[in-house]
Amino acid sequence: MYDYYLGGKDNYEIDREAAEHIIGQSPNIVDSARANREFLLRAVRTVVASGVRQIIDLGTGIPTSPNTHEVAREIAPETRVVYIDNDPIVAAHADAKLTSTPGTHFALADARRPADILAHPAVRDHIDFAEPVALLLVAVLHFVSDAEDPAGIIATLTEPMVPGSHLVISHGTLDFHGPDQVADEVYRKSTAALRLRGHAEIVPFFDGFTMLEPGLVRAPLWRPDGPPPDAGALAPIGIYGGVGRKTS
Repeated sequence: MYDYYLGGKDNYEIDREAAEHIIGQSPNIVDSARANREFLLRAVRTVVASGVRQIIDLGTGIPTSPNTHEVAREIAPETRVVYIDNDPIVAAHADAKLTSTPGTHFALADARRPADILAHPAVRDHIDFAEPVALLLVAVLHFVSDAEDPAGIIATLTEPMVPGSHLVISHGTLDFHGPDQVADEVYRKSTAALRLRGHAEIVPFFDGFTMLEPGLVRAPLWRPDGPPPDAGALAPIGIYGGVGRKTS
């Protein structure tokens, strides 16, 4: 569905039907998805420019170019990327589109089992936690319920990271729009229920990290490539983005 929102071609009829159902009721979803993707690309450029040469992209979804490794390697060709997703269909696409590139690897694993992720051969063999790592949790945590302890998941995944590592998070919110029962219903049937959190609920996910300027903001406002978007352009966006750096 996310690939469809982005205008990609790697999606299935059932994805398109579900996505169109949501778009019909909540057209803002397309703007938010594209703003989220643009935030990801800017965040990747930022962390790689800071010196990070290892990235764990958790919840990557079906690959949509430009991918994380493509953007990272524009700056540092030696950057290693491990993509992780819990969907076997994503794994099939990853084999075709991602892991054929040297230095890119894929793990079929679930964010709700962070210890298994750290123990997975793709992570264990290709990520050196003695050096800085960037962990990307882009449009992932709003699919993790409070009972599944998203803060605990982040703590487990970031505990082995050394200073200079980065945490990149984007997260859907209702801070700017009303409850969307249609979207919640569709996602609950297709993947997982949405848990859209407010700003005050998302900021603690960065505990142990120093937020890079401008902090946790609506995704288009995080270090835009050009002039900041005006109120009209921001109006449909219901997703926050932020990047933190581990300093100790």
